[in-house]
Amino acid sequence: MLVTSTSPTKYGEGKTTLAISVSDALNYLGKSSCVVLREPSLGPVFGLKGGATGGGRAKILPEEEINLHFTGDIHAITTANNLLAAIVDNHIYQGNELGIQKNIFSRCLDLNDRSLRHVVINGQETSFNITTASEMMACFCLAQDEEDLAKKLGNIVVGYNSQNEEIKAQDLHCVKALMKLLKEAIKPNIVRTSENNLAIVHGGPFANVLHGISSVVAANYAISNFDYTLIEAGFGSDMGAIKYYDIVVRNNPLLKPDVVILNTTVQSLKYNGEGNLEQGLANLEYHIENMKKFTKNLLVVLNKHESDKEKDIECIRDYVHNQGIAFQVSTGYLEGSKGSIDVAQEIINLAKQPDIVYQLAYDLNDDLASKIRKFCKYYYQAKDVLFSPEAEKQLELLGNIQLPICVAKTQYSISDNKDLLGYPKNFTMQVKDIKLFKGAGFITVYFGNILTMPGLPKEANYLKMEE
Repeated sequence: MLVTSTSPTKYGEGKTTLAISVSDALNYLGKSSCVVLREPSLGPVFGLKGGATGGGRAKILPEEEINLHFTGDIHAITTANNLLAAIVDNHIYQGNELGIQKNIFSRCLDLNDRSLRHVVINGQETSFNITTASEMMACFCLAQDEEDLAKKLGNIVVGYNSQNEEIKAQDLHCVKALMKLLKEAIKPNIVRTSENNLAIVHGGPFANVLHGISSVVAANYAISNFDYTLIEAGFGSDMGAIKYYDIVVRNNPLLKPDVVILNTTVQSLKYNGEGNLEQGLANLEYHIENMKKFTKNLLVVLNKHESDKEKDIECIRDYVHNQGIAFQVSTGYLEGSKGSIDVAQEIINLAKQPDIVYQLAYDLNDDLASKIRKFCKYYYQAKDVLFSPEAEKQLELLGNIQLPICVAKTQYSISDNKDLLGYPKNFTMQVKDIKLFKGAGFITVYFGNILTMPGLPKEANYLKMEE
């Protein structure tokens, strides 16, 4: 089961809470179920979002340890990333036998620090990524096992020589050293829910930059050992859910979901409608249409808040039923598993139904510019795509490379403009940059002013820790 959402807002939509409560409900009904979640990044924990272990009576435990350091997996990924960066610099310093003329590999840190967006190292302008937006994290989460991880690390392109030929990590003879740092981290972490059911927390790629799903290793383990597995995809269906099908399932067909759960709230729909619920339903319309491209086994779940009015819930219910889609209400935050029994039962019924054979937006053999245009028009209904001069250079350099694309854009809008709420149409998307993540096995396309190193907000979450 893939758990996704309508467009996120500053209020939060409770995908993690829903996923945990539904897994608990399936176990309550006598089914073996496991929820697979990403590890929280310290950037959001101390920044704007806070922790990511669920809420109310639907949590994973130990809560504080998971939010802070946990088993050290993200720190191991940070260290492996920065060791590779240091090895590249040292190779150049020690004579540059490989003839690296352009060093493209960036350091990372698992904290929000806007001062690291623009730095100078060895006379070269560069920048840090937050670890959860790094290629090292993507390699880690998309690897099927240790052997595959080593292969992906070796294929990371760190630079180019004077003939624009790729220089890879394997050319620096450092893959075994990187693997020593990751040999414990590659093992999935088993934790428990507040109702004493098993959950897995592993990996933490951001969905607005990377693919936004926990590790393939964790997903395969859960699917092999449980009747039902719930996998949370980051942000809205225009981000994590599309990437799950386009990147993860493309390379791992057995991870295709039997059911997609589309989470929403009254508050988020009103926000997308600028205070008007009926207007905000357009955002739900988009996400339903988007997921129907991949499945007919779709379930819309309203994550109920105490303050929600019954007339608003009925308005959403009627709208969803008129679309021919299943609908349920969850009160998992307040009641735990008992608040998601109806959702769990609906999932059991839907999972028995045959599904469609879906079509992806593009073929891997398409040229890169065509892939990007097809992706934006098919999934976002963009009327056009424009490329910056820097992006044009990358198109020329990368040519007809046969890899999927990973869209990096704002999570707050279906478009690349965070202020276009609801269901925007007839818009143009602006490609700012394109980067090859050959180790991870995709090409990241950056739209608008997407940041790979967030900054701390004025009212940051760390201030609440003083209370």
